[in-house]
Amino acid sequence: MIAPLAKFIDWSAIQFVTMRFRNNGRNLRLEEAIRFLKGPDFMPAESQPSRLEFNGPAHFCFPTPRPCGFAENNTAYGRLYRCAGRWQERPTIILLHGGGGFPDYRFLFPLVARSCNRAGFNAATLVAPYHFRRRPRQLRSLNYWRSWAETIADGACNFPGLGSLDYLGWAEAAAQAVSEIRALTGWLIGEGCPAVTLWGISYGGWLAGLTACCDARLASVVLTVPGVHTNLSIEKQILRRKIRGVMQGKREAYETLDLTSWNLASSEPAIPKENILLIEATHDLFAPKEAIEELWQKWGQPEIWRMPQGHVGLALRVPALTGRVLRWLRPVSA
Repeated sequence: MIAPLAKFIDWSAIQFVTMRFRNNGRNLRLEEAIRFLKGPDFMPAESQPSRLEFNGPAHFCFPTPRPCGFAENNTAYGRLYRCAGRWQERPTIILLHGGGGFPDYRFLFPLVARSCNRAGFNAATLVAPYHFRRRPRQLRSLNYWRSWAETIADGACNFPGLGSLDYLGWAEAAAQAVSEIRALTGWLIGEGCPAVTLWGISYGGWLAGLTACCDARLASVVLTVPGVHTNLSIEKQILRRKIRGVMQGKREAYETLDLTSWNLASSEPAIPKENILLIEATHDLFAPKEAIEELWQKWGQPEIWRMPQGHVGLALRVPALTGRVLRWLRPVSA
């Protein structure tokens, strides 16, 4: 994709969501978030496997290992696309969607899963906390795009869809998501799957990276345009002066968050670098290439693919990338 067009698409997406921003001046509980992110409860060493309940052959749910105060968000949902015949003997790829879940979870992942099955991989999808049917009733009255705009304006622009939460809420949602990924991983291993891989996109890539830093059971991870840390450079792309001012006024808070495990580059993966694949969009305005290059250096220069795309463009091309990713995964998942 031509660089100006790729950047224009990302820039337009940023303007669209930030048009709906409203600054409510709420307390973001930064100090509580910092304590939580630096404490032992953020990423515990132990993880118990989930107990899946299936509704039909594919759709499943299980109680979250880390319940919160919203009943709707305390059940994890997903879908398991099994290989035909003795699926337990096949490796499994867990697909993790981006912030908001559109269009990857609804439309792209079913295409990716079919390709996985044809190549001999099971595929599983998992709904992240506060997305789709997990969004609490108290928050459904908020316009979704306004929620996304508030997230961008509050600086956590790699984590859209959580704009109705504060910093502590974001950190707790991440911890909840990682606990669910690990619980599903434990269930798959318990069923006999020889290897489990995480493939995350954008926000899902950030979650996959967090999980890879605390769970050595994973065979491999693929991080596609992942959020690495707070994207401070995005303020330069926002037309509305009010929103730029909000971000500038909170820069110190963002920098403090980035000194914790919130920042992927501040931790080391628990799996070998040979089993890590980074996919970078060189014209990305949401997850800038500079952040991914920093992660690449800090993680010992694992395999990296630098694609001439923007964030939105590369995310939409995930089905087209599937064959190449599966060929890369085959030897590391054997």
